[in-house]
Amino acid sequence: MKLMTLHWKGATAAARADGSRAVVLEPFADVGDVLRAGSVSAVAGIEGPVVDLDAVDYAPVILAPSKIVCVGLNYRAHILEMKRELPEYPVLFAKFSDTLAAAGEEIALPAESPEIDWEGELAVVIGSTVRRASAEQAEDAIAGYTIANDVSMRDWQFRTREWLQGKMWERSTPLGPVLATPDEIPSDARMTTTVDGVQKQVGDIHDLVHGPVDLVRYVSTITTLRPGDVLLTGTPGGVGHAREPREYLASGSVVEVTIDGIGTLRNRFVTEEP
Repeated sequence: MKLMTLHWKGATAAARADGSRAVVLEPFADVGDVLRAGSVSAVAGIEGPVVDLDAVDYAPVILAPSKIVCVGLNYRAHILEMKRELPEYPVLFAKFSDTLAAAGEEIALPAESPEIDWEGELAVVIGSTVRRASAEQAEDAIAGYTIANDVSMRDWQFRTREWLQGKMWERSTPLGPVLATPDEIPSDARMTTTVDGVQKQVGDIHDLVHGPVDLVRYVSTITTLRPGDVLLTGTPGGVGHAREPREYLASGSVVEVTIDGIGTLRNRFVTEEP
């Protein structure tokens, strides 16, 4: 099943993909509401107004997660291109909910940073409350997966050893377009990132140093994970900052992140209006 959050009648609503249509689930303001209600499968039979998928105006698939936990240096190729060693433990940082943006939304390039980079990522969405989860509990807690672009202001990111200031710019992290339940993801799923139609990143989403189940288990040891919380699992090799010469996004750049079984997250980048 694939679920999404869309703009609807001046507000937002969750919806279920049904072929080429989206069935609006009007009781729920977003996919997070569906998860907090306790059962993704329960909405499979709900009927409602229908929208052509091509006409959907997406909102972030989860509007306001209580936590957005991100993992750095988790794909072997990316770690090697950044000239680092494989980490024994996950490298964690966080974002805030107002960092999130929607599929199709124009992303503003802040004037304060000329070094804005792309990072296509698989994102894990939590479906049940867990603390100190076993591997089995962690797997059961995963409601599904979506796509993120962890847009990074590299000059700000590397001002200090802590990355937060380069990762938390308002409305800079697109999340969507849909949440796909685990059964939708093929065993050989791959992720690709293109910039203006040119492939920049490609990777096997299962080639993670720390996989989704391990990350849920690890993070839940530290803090309670709740329905709608999001874990970004890291990016593969091919980011602009690691290229020779370095490459960054410019006004008019279009970034598309595609993951088999989920879809494509597409955003255009524009100069921020003062």
